[in-house]
Amino acid sequence: QVQLVESGGGLVQAGGSLRLSCAASGRTFSTYTMGWFRQAPGKERQRVAAISWSGGMTHYADSVKGRFTISRDNAKNTVYLQMNTLKPEDTAVYYCAATRYSYLRDADAYDYWGQGTQVTVSS
Repeated sequence: QVQLVESGGGLVQAGGSLRLSCAASGRTFSTYTMGWFRQAPGKERQRVAAISWSGGMTHYADSVKGRFTISRDNAKNTVYLQMNTLKPEDTAVYYCAATRYSYLRDADAYDYWGQGTQVTVSS
């Protein structure tokens, strides 16, 4: 069992930055692939970024490549999402999630989800 708690969301102007954190409970955090997803009103949930259990492999949605960076600190049971050059279209609720499957898998492979944190980017 893994419990996930996101933090770091908020309101920011276009071009600004935010850093999301996701703190995980449990002693097996380092064995899970971690992902960040987002969902905007009226839209489907989208995978934003994912990172392998070791942190050695990452994957990004095309829409965030070069602007977002996912990282993890297994000693702190935490995964991060650094978001730079934010755009209004990045506005969404952001969720972190955990899976024992590959970092290339989509949302249906993730077993554990946080409650989400709102990110709002004003133009």
